[in-house]
Amino acid sequence: MDSTQVPSAATTIGHGNGGVLPTDDQDDPKQNLNQVINSIQKTLGLLHQLYLTVSSFNVASQLPLLQRINAVVTELDTMQKLADNCNIQVPLEVLNLIDDGKNPDEFTRDVLNSCIARNQITKGKTDAFKGLRRHILEELEQAFPDEVEAYREIRATSAAKHIFNKLNSTLIDYQ
Repeated sequence: MDSTQVPSAATTIGHGNGGVLPTDDQDDPKQNLNQVINSIQKTLGLLHQLYLTVSSFNVASQLPLLQRINAVVTELDTMQKLADNCNIQVPLEVLNLIDDGKNPDEFTRDVLNSCIARNQITKGKTDAFKGLRRHILEELEQAFPDEVEAYREIRATSAAKHIFNKLNSTLIDYQ
């Protein structure tokens, strides 16, 4: 196949070595992404060839130059068609980082650090409520020992019923 001919994106895909393979499943997101990645790699190779042709340009290399320009345009068109099958959502912050010349891994690191910080805050609040509950129970036990004992029995019975129901539900689901 000539590099200026374009295979239909619905029936074939660009392959990393420049060949084409028939596709059976256009709905597989991983396959669609791999097709776009292969097209990007092919485009980069074509751009490198175009650069070499332009950097050593003379009158005799005009036809190869035009062929390489056509090949780049064709591959960009193929890449666009393949990209239409990819549904990947990239956070705007990542694109802004890339535009600013920064590493997009910084976004991932910042998100993870933010999650860790929020997790620590939530854990602190949970621990504070557990401490408050323990303190209130201790104070109530001094003032109302019988009622607190009855409360603890009710809680233990309720917890046992909850565990029994959970196990029973799991066994029913298992069968």
